[in-house]
Amino acid sequence: MYAVIATGGKQYKVEQGQTLKVEKLDAEVGADVDLSKVLMIANESDIKVGSPYVEGGVVKATVKSHGRGKKVKIIKFRRRKHHRKQMGHRQHYTELTINSISS
Repeated sequence: MYAVIATGGKQYKVEQGQTLKVEKLDAEVGADVDLSKVLMIANESDIKVGSPYVEGGVVKATVKSHGRGKKVKIIKFRRRKHHRKQMGHRQHYTELTINSISS
């Protein structure tokens, strides 16, 4: 059984017991989170597709940790103009463990 959820402006395919990193959520470490924006739920032969979300579809997850991702370097360079600008960015994330998928 798997589900497709939407959180943080992105879509993720999740299964029970899976660990994934999503955009930062406002929840304490160890707290249970209900993700209600479920786009699709699929069993062996039964597939439910929402428009836009599946009614009654909930993915329950536990917050494992919070952190920051790898640094992304942004470099702007113009040759022969003595111009060079260098910046970096680290995105915050929340690591979730999927407990159950219900429709």
